[in-house]
Amino acid sequence: MKTVLIPIPQIDFDPTEVSVPWKVLKENGYKIIFATPSGISGEADFRMVTGKGLGILSPVLRAKNDDVLLYRELEKSNEFLNPKKYESVKLDSFDVLLLPGGHAKGMRVYLESEPLQNLVGNTFAEGKPVAAICHGVLLAARSKNPKTKKSSLYGLKTTGLLKSQELLAWNLTRAWLGDYYRTYPIPLQDEVTSFLESPVDFQEGPMPIARDSFSNIKPGFSVLDKSYLSARWPGDAHKFAYELPEFFG
Repeated sequence: MKTVLIPIPQIDFDPTEVSVPWKVLKENGYKIIFATPSGISGEADFRMVTGKGLGILSPVLRAKNDDVLLYRELEKSNEFLNPKKYESVKLDSFDVLLLPGGHAKGMRVYLESEPLQNLVGNTFAEGKPVAAICHGVLLAARSKNPKTKKSSLYGLKTTGLLKSQELLAWNLTRAWLGDYYRTYPIPLQDEVTSFLESPVDFQEGPMPIARDSFSNIKPGFSVLDKSYLSARWPGDAHKFAYELPEFFG
């Protein structure tokens, strides 16, 4: 039985990007370890769970009802309720790494954690499989491979939250939500691309309009390169999740 490490921030992670892969991995017999900054269970972005504050755009922007139900199931699971602290996780305590995302400001603690960046960099250096979706890709890009002294994603192809997606969500909601959809002033795609060997290594994929689901993964998009798998947003999460068992082995 392989062990999957899933680090998350204390608050504001995306419920779909965590609960959907968790469900698939759980059903495939993986042991799952969560990690948070405090060692206390985390809490997803309430707007993505409830739709509160999203106004008339709530049905489009919030998590799908089925994925919210999965998140409610996740909240009650033993592994979710008993996470490790970032600093206490050892490289030899897990076999594969899953980096979920989210966009609200609570993500910054996760994305800027030095212990977590070091752990991610060492995981890449060891050749262990790493999967990242949305802002999890930014964490991977910011981590340094200690063997090369460069970004862990240097020399790899990746995708991630598209600049067009990020700016569209921001422009649609900034009149009442301000910079809620801007995790940082620099769009994720721009920052991630700055770490890559070539700009063409960031792959946008088809226009992300519809979200995928367990019954229809066709709208989903992911990029596989060696021992690294990436996806863009919650609309790719089901395809991404279905690929994890084969990818992780």
